[in-house]
Amino acid sequence: MLHTFLIILAVLALLSIIFEEVTHLNKAKTTLFLGCVSWVALFMAAGGGEHTELVAHELNENLLEIATLWLFLMSTMTFVAYLNAKGMIQIMVQKIFPQRVSVRMLMIQVALFALVLSAFCDNVTATLVSLGLLTTFKLDKQMRRRMAVLIIFAVNSGGVALITGDVTTLMIFLSGHVHISELLILFIPAAASVFLLAILFSMNAKGEVSTTPINRAYQPVDIAIAAIFFITIIMTMVLNVLFGIPPVLTFLTGLSVMFLVGHTIRSDKEETKILEYIRQVEYDTLLFFLGILLLVGMLKEIGTLELLTEVYAMHDPNISNFVTGMGSAILDNVPLTAALLKAEPVLSTPEWLGLTYAVGVGGSLLVIGSAAGIIAMSKVKELTFVTYLKYVPSLLLSYAVGYALTLLIAYQFYG
Repeated sequence: MLHTFLIILAVLALLSIIFEEVTHLNKAKTTLFLGCVSWVALFMAAGGGEHTELVAHELNENLLEIATLWLFLMSTMTFVAYLNAKGMIQIMVQKIFPQRVSVRMLMIQVALFALVLSAFCDNVTATLVSLGLLTTFKLDKQMRRRMAVLIIFAVNSGGVALITGDVTTLMIFLSGHVHISELLILFIPAAASVFLLAILFSMNAKGEVSTTPINRAYQPVDIAIAAIFFITIIMTMVLNVLFGIPPVLTFLTGLSVMFLVGHTIRSDKEETKILEYIRQVEYDTLLFFLGILLLVGMLKEIGTLELLTEVYAMHDPNISNFVTGMGSAILDNVPLTAALLKAEPVLSTPEWLGLTYAVGVGGSLLVIGSAAGIIAMSKVKELTFVTYLKYVPSLLLSYAVGYALTLLIAYQFYG
């Protein structure tokens, strides 16, 4: 009876994610509530003694994993939120893109920009910044919708190669199954698949578009903090490869340097405004992950994930990974990846890299399958669940090509 109740809670959480745009209930609030209720139910049903201690032990392990992910994301988001608030990202965009460009070339440039940006930023920020590009160009409805779909795929693709870019990549890395040097090769198939989709979308694109330059002032401290962010990303990789230092520790160190530099120049009042900006815009994402990972931890506790392992293990891992990626278009890729990691499948390095690519990019196949899709659907009024479906064939082809290239390269290096 208890297991049935807990599984119902998990299903309700999933439905709240899928139908967030219909119910207008924030998925962070619903998943956090249901995740907490599930653990409360586990403690109440434990009955005291050794059973309660066992549940408490499992909860502590679950919270430790969540805390590691939280602190890393919080550090990354703080850097990006500051630079975005100070206009540094917008200035960079103005320097990269010309004032007048053909629609076909713009599509390729926007795709590559979103791809690279999402490798260093969280998907939420990369999507918002990339979609912001569309507002500076005069595009018709169909082209704006096509651009939005391309951005969704590019953002999800860019994050798979770096732990700073995608939560699922970070989760697989933190579980110890892949190294940073191994993940970097995923950028090749990711870039190839994005370039393929950009070509497919630009085949019928004609004409030119122009933009109006935006003048934004910035101060030396803003450049200094941008440099600290870049150096922190590089040092995260270097220190992990050379000394095995956890990425979260390096990023927290970089964050502390940012605060020290900012405090010597900025007033307390302005620092408070920046913190308020972070809390209002980004913490919904963190709370969503907290709720989801609590639910996944609960499913592991009651043994439900063992069934997932059995189904996953019934087929060749390369096939299972490809289908799992497609499944992440329906099931949010964060709980899906967390569930697979909890189930602890035995995979080789190429198979882990295939899974990393699949769960990172597969969510692009449906607009509700990723955070980038949900954001784009709320920002671009021409983009709906139904209108997105017409692009599924092109998206599926690009995803399949990227996955095939991932296996080809991974088996060549690590097979």
